[in-house]
Parts: sequence; structure tokens; C-alpha cells
Amino acid sequence: MARAGVIHKAEFLVTAVKPSQFPASDRPEAAFAGRSNAGKSTLLNALVRRRNLARTSRTPGRTQALNFFDIDGRFYFVDLPGYGYAKVPRAIQARWGPMVEGYLSAGRNLRAVVLILDIRRDPREEEQNLLALLDSRGVPVLPVLTKTDKISRGRRAGRASAIARALGLERPPLLFSGLSGEGLEAVWQALFEALSTEDPPTERTTP
Repeated sequence: MARAGVIHKAEFLVTAVKPSQFPASDRPEAAFAGRSNAGKSTLLNALVRRRNLARTSRTPGRTQALNFFDIDGRFYFVDLPGYGYAKVPRAIQARWGPMVEGYLSAGRNLRAVVLILDIRRDPREEEQNLLALLDSRGVPVLPVLTKTDKISRGRRAGRASAIARALGLERPPLLFSGLSGEGLEAVWQALFEALSTEDPPTERTTP
């Protein structure tokens, strides 16, 4: 596998809404979850150094499927549908849980879920529920706080600690700015460690 942070090829593979549409589980994968306006697509694009691999939208909540990306032919990134956006119809919101449950129950070689939160926003019930679901499945969680450039440097550590306490995390989340790229190397290193281990890591944070 290429060293952490160096990607030679990243391409969209398939959009899926049920396990029968998933690609073969023949390599490690990391999934990305977060609110529809938390900066999930921005982080994905920054990780692979592509502007539009994961499409950003002016209408948060538009993507309501799982998108699989082939990364160097060695592992998958999986963009889970965004949640928590009020303007998405209730019927569509209701599909999120079963769709993600189906993914987590499909026996994938899932090494970590990157939980993406806007550093300016306090966690809500959706984040608590997602952490509980992942913990019940034994899935390691990598929390990342985005949009750090939106607040002063002096406030960042305090916000990270407060969010960690609210979610019951053992350590503060990683910080990332899509504007400056600050924190990208640390996110990549954590992902690389999770994806390159022979067996899925057993240590995880719990809510």
C-alpha cells in the first residue's frame, strides 16, 4: 500500500442502496458519516486530492445512497448518506437507518468509520445514536471536527474537548480545515493505520 497520504488513483466505483449492489468485499474499507452540511465531501476530496470525487452540493441532504470509491485498487472509501438535514422529506430520512444498518450487517471488511462533525455545532441525538450503533457492531470510530477555520485558534481545543465529553470519547477528535488543509496529514495517518493493519483494530471509543 502506498504510504499514508499519497494516493495515485481514486475513482468513483458504484452507488448502492442495498447489499446486493455493493462491490465485492475484497479489501479493507473506511466509511465516512456525518450531517449533510458538516463537510463530509470536502474532507473526502481533500484526502484524495480531487476537487469533485465526492460531490458537494448547495442543497445538503441530496445524497441519499452509499457511494463506493476505489482508492489505488487497495481499499475502498464509502461515503454514507448524510443525515440530520431538516429539509429532507421524512420518508427519505427514514431510509437512512435501514440503509446504514444493511451496510454494517453485510460482513464488509470495515476498519473504521470517520465520524465528521462541524466544530461549531454541539452533537445531537443522531450522533449519539450512530455511535451506539457502531459500538454495538464493534466498529472503530475516528471522530473528525471540520470547519476549524471558522473559529479562532484559541477556541478550538476547548470545543474539541467539549464535543469529546458530549460524545463520551476517550480523547478529543482530530481537527480539519477544508480551507487551509490543516489537520489533513493527521487524519490520513489515522486512516492509514486503520486500513493497513492485518486484522481490524479492537480498540475503539464508546459513547
